[in-house]
Amino acid sequence: MFKLDGKVAVVTGGAGGLGEYCALALAQQGAKVVIASRTLEKLQAVAQKMQAATNSEVTAMQLDVTDESSCDNLVKEVVRKYGKVDILVNAHGMNAKMAAADIDFTKWEALFAANVKGVMMTCKSFGKAMIAAKKGKIINLSSVRGIRGTDGGNTAYGATKGAVDMITRMLAAEWAPYNINVNAIGASVVLTETFKKTVAPERMQLLLSKTLFKKFATPEDIAAACVYLASDEANYVTGQIMYVDGGLTAVG
Repeated sequence: MFKLDGKVAVVTGGAGGLGEYCALALAQQGAKVVIASRTLEKLQAVAQKMQAATNSEVTAMQLDVTDESSCDNLVKEVVRKYGKVDILVNAHGMNAKMAAADIDFTKWEALFAANVKGVMMTCKSFGKAMIAAKKGKIINLSSVRGIRGTDGGNTAYGATKGAVDMITRMLAAEWAPYNINVNAIGASVVLTETFKKTVAPERMQLLLSKTLFKKFATPEDIAAACVYLASDEANYVTGQIMYVDGGLTAVG
């Protein structure tokens, strides 16, 4: 189960953070993986590392998710190289914490450009190829903040993730006739190196107290959900936000 042999997957934001873990997991399950973001030099180094760690082919390709021609060109490049694209994982994104009374709308627009416009642009470009092939899997990385509020200046970020959730549901409904599954992963706090370095211990304990298991998600937890949604075992799952959150959304 959950093998991806013969599949071609594209992971945006695949050179770092959760995107890198998702890309590695897909490659470990047998998929040929393209990792894409703006910085090609960093991508190539990560692709080489992944390829050495797996038996799958990992390729780096440049992408600006806020530029429609860049998204279209990536689709053409992937199809030219592999003949198809089966899986799209939108793992790019950013956050800028701002108190609601002091929101900087330049930063607000940058968040929406990356987190919302960037998701819709890649979905549009890859969706057209999947519609033509009459099959495909799209997985958007969202957050529990798309459905649950919190303090700490996350109004803008939460608004973008709420939008990603609705894009996911709408595309699932519109593209079901073409056998395209569209889902999202709603992660809670993930214990990354960046999180450990930037979050104060008292804040970390507060966040930990809100989980039922009293532990944070690991990047591998998110990658495992990604593999499931990309696999044939999830062929009847669409329009869903899969919460990998230690039970946070179960209790409010």
